Amino acid sequence: DVQLQASGGGLVQAGGSLRLSCAASGFTFDDYAIGWFRQAPGKEREGVSCVSNGDGSTYYADSVKGRFTISRDYAKNTVYLQMNSLKPEDMAVYYCAADRRPRRYLTTLIQDYNYWGQGTQVTVSS
Repeated sequence: DVQLQASGGGLVQAGGSLRLSCAASGFTFDDYAIGWFRQAPGKEREGVSCVSNGDGSTYYADSVKGRFTISRDYAKNTVYLQMNSLKPEDMAVYYCAADRRPRRYLTTLIQDYNYWGQGTQVTVSS
């Protein structure tokens, strides 16, 4: 079974950093694109970043570009989201998701992902 385990959330002051991890198992890691999404209270879930399979191309939402970095470790079957210069508006539950996609395919559309991990809470204090 495809399993995704998100971790690394916590409480941080504005301007601080966190690194989220998404540990994957039950599928051929290299065949799947991985995305990070977030959902704040009262808001819809939104795509934050994604990394393709194959060449590891990346995409970032404008709201996090320059502050967040996504990476994947093929040896550990893990995708990371390094979040720097955190802002109160980054506060949300963060989810990782995966789906089998053509190589170098980038998407943060929720409907493009069939496998989701549990969320990890990120709280940013001002």
